[in-house]
Amino acid sequence: MEIITTHKNVDFDALASVVAAKHLYPEAQIVLPRSINANVRAFLSIHKDLFPFLSPLAVRHDEVSRLVVVDANRWERLDGMAPLMNRSDLDVHLWDHHPDIGDIHAASGRQALVGSAATLLVQELERRRAAIDPIQATLFLAGIYEDTGHLTFPCTRATDARAAAFLLEVQADLNVIQTALRPGYGLQHKEILTHLLETAQRITMNGHVVCFAKADLNGHVSGLASVVTMLRDVLSADAAFGLFWDSRRRQSIVIARSGPDSVDVAALMKPLGGGGRPEAASALVKGTRPEGIENWIRELMAQNGHASVPIFDLMSFPVFTVGPDETVDAVHAQLKGRGHTGAPVVEGEKLVGVISVRDLVKLERPTQRSAPVKAFMKRDVITIDPQATIPTALRLMVKHDIGRLPVVDNGRLVGIVTRSDLMLYYYNLI
Repeated sequence: MEIITTHKNVDFDALASVVAAKHLYPEAQIVLPRSINANVRAFLSIHKDLFPFLSPLAVRHDEVSRLVVVDANRWERLDGMAPLMNRSDLDVHLWDHHPDIGDIHAASGRQALVGSAATLLVQELERRRAAIDPIQATLFLAGIYEDTGHLTFPCTRATDARAAAFLLEVQADLNVIQTALRPGYGLQHKEILTHLLETAQRITMNGHVVCFAKADLNGHVSGLASVVTMLRDVLSADAAFGLFWDSRRRQSIVIARSGPDSVDVAALMKPLGGGGRPEAASALVKGTRPEGIENWIRELMAQNGHASVPIFDLMSFPVFTVGPDETVDAVHAQLKGRGHTGAPVVEGEKLVGVISVRDLVKLERPTQRSAPVKAFMKRDVITIDPQATIPTALRLMVKHDIGRLPVVDNGRLVGIVTRSDLMLYYYNLI
């Protein structure tokens, strides 16, 4: 007997991957975990006759000769597969895209850092010129889109886009995908989000704005990931941790969401027995309440940092500066000669202001041109600490509509970071 299975809490990438794997292993039966995300369950309710599945409870483990695992690399994430863990005679095939190293050791398959597991399987189907009907193409594209945020998440690779293009060529239906991927958001989700917003703690750690929010659950609630995503968006946090206590099962569900170049939430979930991607991860912790888990996460962040590149590593130094008593004409000539649009004004080592070419060109009277720049410089200077993060610098520039930030350490100017520096960093040009 050959079986294909995937992780618990089946999402569209998992469903797409097991169906795609069926093309590669036609003799295998798909075993779908019992816990299925709400939007996937809604899709299956319409298409269930097209995708026959076995329950994990129906598997006779002693008869299984080959196990194909997709979109997962750890035994604990599978449903009902524990009896197969120590089978030395089992032929294991693994198709996975997660960056962390798992404990499922496979003889065949493919593992690569792409946006979705479905991408790997679609690549192979295209290579083999397998026949894919429009319904299957739609499901496969839904899997890729869900895990890559419609090809916008940082985990997205060119490979994902090429796979998506291929699926559109074979008639994947974007109207169906738009409906299928719409997160289920009902009254229960609204009540949970309201509670999280009312009780959330918003703090700054390692230069990142992080929020922790806790709630008790009355039974199983699907779609919590979308609630935590909304929580992060509403609170404008770099990272959000939703900590949910399931009193019936005496376990905590941890869902973490983060922004690009921010907190690596997958690294924080791994010590808790969970996993995921740097911007989206989760964990299930039995016997420990959310308060204890929050303390663990805070300690992990304090110990390991999990901060992005500090401004110190990006800033330019030494900094071209002018003195407060230099004349407007002299400063203007220096800025023009160097091709600078502005400069910090420093007295000794202390930053006392900034002056820009835009400020200087407005001065036309001879008395103004011969006056010291301290008469026209901006004294209320927005600065940044050398250990601050790049997202912090970006927020300051956007908020104050400025193109440069002097980097100040205990009142002393140590460098400068510009809008151009951030653009080069974010576009991986440095």
